[in-house]
Amino acid sequence: MQVRVENLSSVKKTLHIEIPEKEVNREIDNAYNELKKNAKIKGFRPGKAPRSVLERLYKKDVNADVSAKLIQESLEEAIRENQISMVGQPQISPPELKYKAAYAFDATLEVAPELEEIDFKGLHLKKNMYTAKEHEVQGQLEMLRRNLVRQKAVEEERPVQDGDFVLIDYEGFLKGQPFEAAQKTENYTLKIGSAQIAEEIDEQLIGMFPGQSRDIPVTFPPVHANADLAGKEILFQVNLKEIREEIVPEIDDAFAKNFGEKYETLDQLKTDIVKNLEEGYSRRQEHEIREQIFTALLERKDFEVPDTMIEYELAGIVSEAEQSFAYHNVNMDDIGVTRDSLAEKYRPMAVKQVKRHLILGKLIEQEKLDLSDEETEAGLQEMAAAFQQPVDEIKRFYQENSDKLNYFRHTLLEKKAMNLIIDSSSIEEVEPDETGETEESAE
Repeated sequence: MQVRVENLSSVKKTLHIEIPEKEVNREIDNAYNELKKNAKIKGFRPGKAPRSVLERLYKKDVNADVSAKLIQESLEEAIRENQISMVGQPQISPPELKYKAAYAFDATLEVAPELEEIDFKGLHLKKNMYTAKEHEVQGQLEMLRRNLVRQKAVEEERPVQDGDFVLIDYEGFLKGQPFEAAQKTENYTLKIGSAQIAEEIDEQLIGMFPGQSRDIPVTFPPVHANADLAGKEILFQVNLKEIREEIVPEIDDAFAKNFGEKYETLDQLKTDIVKNLEEGYSRRQEHEIREQIFTALLERKDFEVPDTMIEYELAGIVSEAEQSFAYHNVNMDDIGVTRDSLAEKYRPMAVKQVKRHLILGKLIEQEKLDLSDEETEAGLQEMAAAFQQPVDEIKRFYQENSDKLNYFRHTLLEKKAMNLIIDSSSIEEVEPDETGETEESAE
């Protein structure tokens, strides 16, 4: 067998393989000999059908089987002899197999990049020293307050005013017939001035008293969020049921007690808000440090990555994005998002992720990093706390899923590699700039 390796790039090769005529003939002869033993052909006793008859009836199938066998065996041998670390599946266009002729084919495949020893020491990193500001705490309190806002009917007998909340029933008609896109809706809460349905409805409701009804014609613009309503003239029959007002609680000790028995005072609630903000800042600092590290290492020595690895990483990212849309009850079709558009958007992220895993994997190998039993146990304890599950349940899960345990151990080793880089770097603590932009430079 002759093999010539053509390097298309640092991560892609084409193997030009030629199998000698003698070997091709032997495999074809063996295939027909085996077929002859078992083939049932009308007019011939078992094992007595001549080769010419077998070729006429089964040549296509025999050639397909033999070529598949030759390709698999020769490719495996070529990869082994040339010490190639293939990733993914090779691309092969099998040529026609001929008797009394050598069989030559090309296999294009991707390989894992061969990284040189990583110079990870002496990075200069900057750490933004974030602190929880009073306006951030107040912002969190305002969000909590919005969750406690409730509405009640206005007791005063008065007409609707701009800015009121109203409770209405409505139904839309197109040319005198009920229109599905504006179907009958009961107990709909609307804020006057928000144009939730249409500005004309808000304007016509002003001045009405609860219990009154009104026919309100609306002409929707040619371009509208609801394509079924675009350009239509719809007559809305609207019944005003209530005028409502929002009851917004004061932010005080009584307000704090709504969020758990442990909060007796507003200060206790604010203390936990500050703690949560600081935990978020800690994660942000960690992310920024990681960004600086990988940017600096790739500036020192960048490398190509195979498409196979990128596509595998990208599939996971896109799947997570789809799950996030589903979790938030967002229909991707409704917002014009497709799997292809997600793949295009997140491909640069996938490339970065693959490079980062390869860098850390090389560093683990280079520095001969390993995990002690204590480090593995600490990792399991941390995961149990994060998922609020008993550690024994976490351990049982990994005992039953060895592949996932290996992956978990590798993530712990990656963290260990990151800590090794950080410990070998100088870190300058800096104040974040006023715009809130992060400083992610490294030298």
